[in-house]
Amino acid sequence: MRLVIADTGPINYLILIGNIDLLPALFEIVILPPAVAAELADPDAPPSARNWIADSPRWVEVQEAPGRHFGQASVDGLDEGETAAITLAIWLDADLLLMDDRGGVTVARGKGLHVTGTLGVLDFAAQRGLVNFAQAIKRLRRTNFRISEDILDSLIKKHAQQIRDI
Repeated sequence: MRLVIADTGPINYLILIGNIDLLPALFEIVILPPAVAAELADPDAPPSARNWIADSPRWVEVQEAPGRHFGQASVDGLDEGETAAITLAIWLDADLLLMDDRGGVTVARGKGLHVTGTLGVLDFAAQRGLVNFAQAIKRLRRTNFRISEDILDSLIKKHAQQIRDI
């Protein structure tokens, strides 16, 4: 995949678990709307996220969608970062949108966007041998990331089977 737009959640969690460098290994460029960059830089954001966005790597681009209300008619109820990420993904015809928020994912998929979140990135990377999935999940569980234990267990079993098959 070439063009990826990211919301705050996946960027934040990948930074927190020390796996943000998976993104350039998987994707050519990751674009953040200014609202997402602002959320990462917010004084209430984790210090590691604030430091990362203050000195963001060259594979990250911050870009605004033209027209403040382009494509935003049915994204009411989402926060500014989610709305901006969906709007930018539509405008740029992105290959993938990285987003964890269930409401945002539902809206994005309803608009025809391909969406995955933090777990999807880790799953994708593990399939390519770029990360130990179980260890990444162990670190993710130490954050405030919330997901069904059944889903996590299913993914861990999937990757455990792949390791046994090698």
